[in-house]
Amino acid sequence: MKIHIDIDSFFVSAARIKEPSLEGKAVAIGGRSDTKIFSKDAKQQTVNFQNSGSFVPTFYKDYESKDDDKDAFRDSDGRLRGILTTSSYEARAFGIKTAMSIKEALSLCPKLIIKAPNMSLYQELSHKLHQFLIQRIPLVEQASIDEFYGDLSGWIDDKDIESFIYQLRDEIKKELKLPVSIGGAKTRYIAKLATTYAKPYGCKVIYDDEFDRFVDPIKIKDFAGIGKSMYNKLSKAHIHTLGDLRRAKGRVESFGPYAKELYKRVNGVSDADIKTSHKRKSIGISRTFDPIFDRTELKRRVHILSRHLNYAILKLGVTPTVFHLSISYEMNQKSHKNISLAEIYTETKFDRLCMSLFKEADTQKRLRVIRLSINCSSFTRDSKKELSLLNFEDEQKMHKLTKSVQILREKYGLDSVKFASEIL
Repeated sequence: MKIHIDIDSFFVSAARIKEPSLEGKAVAIGGRSDTKIFSKDAKQQTVNFQNSGSFVPTFYKDYESKDDDKDAFRDSDGRLRGILTTSSYEARAFGIKTAMSIKEALSLCPKLIIKAPNMSLYQELSHKLHQFLIQRIPLVEQASIDEFYGDLSGWIDDKDIESFIYQLRDEIKKELKLPVSIGGAKTRYIAKLATTYAKPYGCKVIYDDEFDRFVDPIKIKDFAGIGKSMYNKLSKAHIHTLGDLRRAKGRVESFGPYAKELYKRVNGVSDADIKTSHKRKSIGISRTFDPIFDRTELKRRVHILSRHLNYAILKLGVTPTVFHLSISYEMNQKSHKNISLAEIYTETKFDRLCMSLFKEADTQKRLRVIRLSINCSSFTRDSKKELSLLNFEDEQKMHKLTKSVQILREKYGLDSVKFASEIL
């Protein structure tokens, strides 16, 4: 059997470990894009490669002790900005949801306690839980910062699964002070579904003889893997529950290869092995900010984002060969540009490439920009692309210079060496 382990309201649970007085209260964790990255008082950025998941960026700033509660999200003019990354179950009783604006959340629950995120603490607790699990389960996969899968096949008899996961849940709470919910089933997909119905701080095992009774009434939107596009297709076909989906095999499979796979997952037929390690396939950085029309300022911000992303690329020790830059404008307009380039990697070349992509992608010059994103993928360690040997000697010299600058940044901080074009 496979099991799925999910930390209940992880960021709130982490805050409660640090401040036990928050237990039982309506608490939410705020979040907003760190636009100080573009200013002189930019805070030192921490780079994370260990964990991933919603609202867990590769780059994040270390919050200081004063960066707590509502003041962390208040602008100089007094306006509260930002969204909620998660909330306690006590807060959810007021209708508060993930991604809701802080302002709206406070209108629903004026006494809501809002805490600033503590990414370093989240990374630490996630790592501790991972280490805890691999000592008790033969195969453990970390799916995100707060989500894990385990394979108990040949380790725990099916009849003992329920008692095992209840004991595991209690041990995690006792040793790490983290509340978790655990679901168990024949496949990882159904185990994840079971966890949803075990929350909060519960356990649920789906055995074969209760599979139909459990799965059929569930709404299709509650099954992981049914995105907006697939949801719309299924709804138009009058398929509203997983039971409806299971009874409409021919109709569902006509939607394409992914729909065929989805049908198998819902029926508990298709499964995937537990992967004890994952290769990173891409890395990116993005920031959302108040609307900006000034293209000179936007170019400066592209320089800053490229420097930060370059730092992470060198830390990973990879050479990307696909580069993507996207722009979000006002009025819900978007544009993007990408290029494939298999050459020796240097910071200067990467910066020029990002600037070139920005100029090509900026097709709505009459509109103000609200978001910039840069992404790199198809690393040469994974792809079959061969690096160009044109200007090899000059490229090697620039590559050495890039590595030397990286050493300085590793020692003195990411902001210790900047492009002249970045400086205000």
